[in-house]
Amino acid sequence: MSFLAEPFTVSFVLRALLGGVLLSAVCALVGVWVIARGMTFLGEAMSHGMLPGVAVASILGGNLVAGAAVSALAMAAGVNALRDSREFGRDTSIGLLFVGMLSVGVIVVSHSRSFATDLTAFLFGDVLAIGRDDLLLLAGAGAVVAAVSALFHRPFLALTFDPRKARTLGLRPGLANAVMMILLTVTMAVAFSVVGTLLAFGMLIAPSAAAMLVARRLSAVMLTSFVIGSAATVAGLWISWYAATAAGATIAAVTVLIFFVLLAVRKGTS
Repeated sequence: MSFLAEPFTVSFVLRALLGGVLLSAVCALVGVWVIARGMTFLGEAMSHGMLPGVAVASILGGNLVAGAAVSALAMAAGVNALRDSREFGRDTSIGLLFVGMLSVGVIVVSHSRSFATDLTAFLFGDVLAIGRDDLLLLAGAGAVVAAVSALFHRPFLALTFDPRKARTLGLRPGLANAVMMILLTVTMAVAFSVVGTLLAFGMLIAPSAAAMLVARRLSAVMLTSFVIGSAATVAGLWISWYAATAAGATIAAVTVLIFFVLLAVRKGTS
């Protein structure tokens, strides 16, 4: 048993575990809505669209999470502004903004003296470097996301399954959509602080997608997503400790592996 517990006796691994569990809770609350509303591509684009804000914040010596949030919010605002365009579809506008913001981010980073190191840190993060302030940020973000999700549960539900009925019932789908976009922005920004911009999307989507394979009720899906994300954090950190692999990437890979295992089991039993 000591073989299993040994990695988590080290303080920085224990902080990484707490950070991963807190992140799993935040992602569980938002990831389910993202998948149900067909916003997966937006989530992926936003994870890359955070790079310009992170790069600028790094060069100016500012807070990286705040920079990520500002950049992600700009991305969401751009997509929202172009969503009703008749000239091209929503996916096209997301794709263009995604490439444009990623390009700007790389250009900004390329002007820093440690281009390769900075870009690697931005993309993959360093879950083992999580400190007390990061844990407080994750806990605070989780509390805010949980409170807003509870407050807007009915509008989110109506917006996801029947926007017209939501408008008829006076649930203000426009406001609900804006709030959901803000929650997605907050989630991607705090996820960046744990696993970087590239892997934040995996933590947002994979546990929730896996949970949808084994649960049906919305509350059950969210709880299952949290359990899967937490389990992947434990397994990923354990594997990383003994295999000497990148911790954040290993955690994200385990979440995807869990999804495909559950998918195979479901197909095998159907």
